[in-house]
Amino acid sequence: MSTGRTRALRLTRRGGPPVLTEVPRPVPVGEEVLVRVEAAGLCRSDLHVIDARAGDLPYRIPFTLGHEVAGRVAERGPRAVGPPVGERVVVYGPWGCGTCARCAAGADNYCDRRAELDADLTGTGTGLGRDGGMADVLLVPSGRLLVPVGDLAAVQAAPLSDAGLTAYHAVATVRRSLDDVPDASVVVIGVGGLGHLAVQILRATTAARVLAVDVREEALTLAEECGAHFGTLLRPDTSTVLRSRTGGVGAVAVLDFVGGHSSMALAVDVLRAGGELAVVGSGGGELAVRKPGALPPGTRVSLPFWGTAPELEQVVALAREGALRVQVEQFALSSAPEAIARLRSGAVRGRAVLVPD
Repeated sequence: MSTGRTRALRLTRRGGPPVLTEVPRPVPVGEEVLVRVEAAGLCRSDLHVIDARAGDLPYRIPFTLGHEVAGRVAERGPRAVGPPVGERVVVYGPWGCGTCARCAAGADNYCDRRAELDADLTGTGTGLGRDGGMADVLLVPSGRLLVPVGDLAAVQAAPLSDAGLTAYHAVATVRRSLDDVPDASVVVIGVGGLGHLAVQILRATTAARVLAVDVREEALTLAEECGAHFGTLLRPDTSTVLRSRTGGVGAVAVLDFVGGHSSMALAVDVLRAGGELAVVGSGGGELAVRKPGALPPGTRVSLPFWGTAPELEQVVALAREGALRVQVEQFALSSAPEAIARLRSGAVRGRAVLVPD
């Protein structure tokens, strides 16, 4: 059902560009909830979606972009659960089947039926094959996918649903190792939209020494502002510099928010034996896993994807306590092309956020 018209930034053809257009305003039925959007984050995953060729991603065209969404509950279907009308919320982005054991536990990011959803071209969540939040309103399948944010500013809340949540989940993947090793060091490669939040999360939730790496001086300045103990540019001698900062033994964990060939090579060089490598970025790099091989003995490799709904609640709590703050560049929804261009050029410091105007 729909009533009236509303604006949405739609991907109408593969390769883009997305178009700001009018679409029917949806009316929630059943368990659905309609959220009036206050802010929507823009990240490199959106660029991957826009640029994808036929067959690259299991999504049907057209759909509305935007998987980092904060807003206010506007309408509820007759069987809706969760926050009431008027509540300010952030939307949990990965939408699974809703019925498997993992989804029931709030881990839609690892839905047991993900392969079926991909095969049906159903999409993996808001703004990823299903209509997202770069719009005036967003129709959410269930209130279970909404997390209250209280008085947290919308431009701060929206990026928490991916940049904050993914960074938190990646840190959680290696946290036990960091806690088990006295004077542990952790390397964060790539201090962008996710990396600058990972630095803050590490400082707030662990006692580890945080070493940051990037190719941009301004990113290292941001890392320092976020609490990194040390930062260095990516150079031929970076692994030597980082190892010296760990007393020569290497890092207990590396969080790679780039995922490129050079970042993975650096990660392998600086890991200690029995260390943990979490590859978060999708930069096209490859890692050869063989025994014996380049990886230190006992290395554990993980590929964190997004995070769970309970983890999103913890991320929101950190932000409301003041322990987590997103570096934001704000744009009007109608200025989405400018925001996308700045993101492509690498000019965005932190996270770009679109606000309906």
